[in-house]
Amino acid sequence: MMNRRAFFKGVSAAVIISACGKIVSAVSPRHFDSKTIFRFAVGSDWHFGEPKTPSEQYFQDLQTAFSQYQQQYPCEFFVLNGDVIHNDPALLLPAAAKLKQLHPRLLATHGNHDMVTAAAWEQAWGFPLNHDLVIGNQVILLGNTADEKGKYLCPDVPWFTRKLAEYKDAANIFIFLHITPVKWTDNGLDCPEFHALIKQYPNIRAIFNGHDHDQDSVKMLDDCKIPFLFDGHIGGSWGVGYHGFRVVELKEDGSLLSFIMNPLTRQNERLFPKV
Repeated sequence: MMNRRAFFKGVSAAVIISACGKIVSAVSPRHFDSKTIFRFAVGSDWHFGEPKTPSEQYFQDLQTAFSQYQQQYPCEFFVLNGDVIHNDPALLLPAAAKLKQLHPRLLATHGNHDMVTAAAWEQAWGFPLNHDLVIGNQVILLGNTADEKGKYLCPDVPWFTRKLAEYKDAANIFIFLHITPVKWTDNGLDCPEFHALIKQYPNIRAIFNGHDHDQDSVKMLDDCKIPFLFDGHIGGSWGVGYHGFRVVELKEDGSLLSFIMNPLTRQNERLFPKV
């Protein structure tokens, strides 16, 4: 088994982005060696059952890559950030059964191709369309962004209003939404009410989006206080030219280190200092 230094040998220089997106310095091996106190992974857009795609193989590839990573660097949870299936409600239960093999704490958000009722979603996962989870002093908020017919929705502002107020004293909040609530891309939505809400909570450390298979970068909203992180896709018929997942590490000093696993090599490293 490779040790951590060997695993990251030859790391390319990457950019540390401050709260307002300014370049501070380059990521070096010491950032990877600094103590991680909380780690998780996120992937999106499996599209299990999409015609003319090898979706079973996509899952096997993800399972192989993530298992190798997880054995060396254990993650607290894995989020499948929407579009678990491709339109057919009958596929959700078998898809959920497969995905739960990835990690003991497998979470998911509802995407526009997950065309099932709220009751069917809860039956498959054991939690509702909008769901909150607390691990230590870290809060995970999973938000719904589509209806049963696949219509895009902005995040549920009343629900997020209640939950953000409830967790205002948490150390860190991580939000997962399938559809981007900012009109950065052709497939995003403009959700100004949600923008105004999240700007009130400095403990929101990052928002994670799927849906845009061709996006694996980081974008900053307006005054650049909250990073939005994309992760490409783990399946489907279009997108970036690889299938991978994103890893996030919370460091002892409060900074966040994040990178894409593609799917066995690391790329797109970013470090977000605690503000």
